[in-house]
Amino acid sequence: MIFDGLKFGMLLQLSVGPVCLFVFQTSGSRGLLAGLLCVLAAALADAAYITLAGFGASVFFNRPRVRLCVKLFGCVILCLFGLNMVLSVFGLSLLPKLSLFGQVPAGGVFVQGLLLTASNPLTILFWGGVFSAKAAEKNMSKSGLFFFGLGCVLATLLFLTAVALLGSIFNTFLPAIVLTVLNAAVGCLLVFFGIRLMIKKEG
Repeated sequence: MIFDGLKFGMLLQLSVGPVCLFVFQTSGSRGLLAGLLCVLAAALADAAYITLAGFGASVFFNRPRVRLCVKLFGCVILCLFGLNMVLSVFGLSLLPKLSLFGQVPAGGVFVQGLLLTASNPLTILFWGGVFSAKAAEKNMSKSGLFFFGLGCVLATLLFLTAVALLGSIFNTFLPAIVLTVLNAAVGCLLVFFGIRLMIKKEG
């Protein structure tokens, strides 16, 4: 079951999202250790969402008002991160008084990665659907679902670690101006992801 979860998780990782971009940018601008802290934060957030989905939290998040609130929360988080990243190119900070974006590189980066990954709690609905489908399709036991979820978390760790390594390599070879442009581009993409999350119609 772990291998099945690993394969499924890797397929999901191929769809590049805000967390992947943030890990790449962080590793490139702050070093590999900072990137790996983001990876750890992302994996922990994924594990928490998968666990909540397994306990049936998706029923709560499926309520219209709750969905609207969490979408708004996700939009705000992504847009704040994105705008802060763009402004940092000009030596400015959108949230200068928060230690989250301050001079604590290790803890700050970890918390940023955790918040960014947690910016879309509706992920619980997705995992709830996946677990329901797997339980029906393969008649998985609770232990089977646990190991499947574990495989998915391992996929997050492996894929994002590779992304962090790439970001660190790019930082070594690319000129500073290119890295600055990349930072601004990633910031703009995060804002785009935030707006898209808010206006996306639910099917």
